[in-house]
Amino acid sequence: MKLAGGRTLALVVAIASLALAGCSSGSGPGPGGTGGASLPSGSAPGPGMMGSGSGPGYHFSTLTCTAPPDLPGSTVIVTLGDMGMTQMMGGSAPLGAHMMLRAVPGTVPPGKVSLVAENMGWRNHELVILPLAAGEQAGQRVPGPDGTVDETGSMGEASTSCGAGAGEGIRAGTVSWTTLTLAPGRYELICNLPNHYADGMYQELLVTSS
Repeated sequence: MKLAGGRTLALVVAIASLALAGCSSGSGPGPGGTGGASLPSGSAPGPGMMGSGSGPGYHFSTLTCTAPPDLPGSTVIVTLGDMGMTQMMGGSAPLGAHMMLRAVPGTVPPGKVSLVAENMGWRNHELVILPLAAGEQAGQRVPGPDGTVDETGSMGEASTSCGAGAGEGIRAGTVSWTTLTLAPGRYELICNLPNHYADGMYQELLVTSS
């Protein structure tokens, strides 16, 4: 229908602009922001993450501290997050919640390896490094009644907010780190707070033979 004054084209442009704005309303900043869920370039979703290259439903918190820039050996960045959260909570989670643990890179040479756990989610998280025996796969451990898995043989952990090593948990928007000496083999990176492992927070780390 043609409008008086020859404004048909202007009306069409205005309607198209509104439609495009509505389609893009779900996007936002990536890690370090407060709205989107884009992961580092080239990364793929972890076991508990929905989507491909980005995470619809994930709202990342802003990091308030960083790891030292001169950590020894190879550096692995481990992003921790939880879907649908927008405010800080404790460490427990219900079964069936969508969570992610994404390590980049997933393959490193033997020797010193510094793992930096960035809690981009809103629940407390942690990073525990466990060996994988021949034939074992990441995600196959069976949680006990308390929602955690057996940590026998643990190589170490990062669970101190804005600090190194074991602590009381990595609070939302903070980082923790640990440096280990890893022999060639396969390891499993997990969050072992109640139900977090069952909700998808695990990934294999491969340490090559050379």
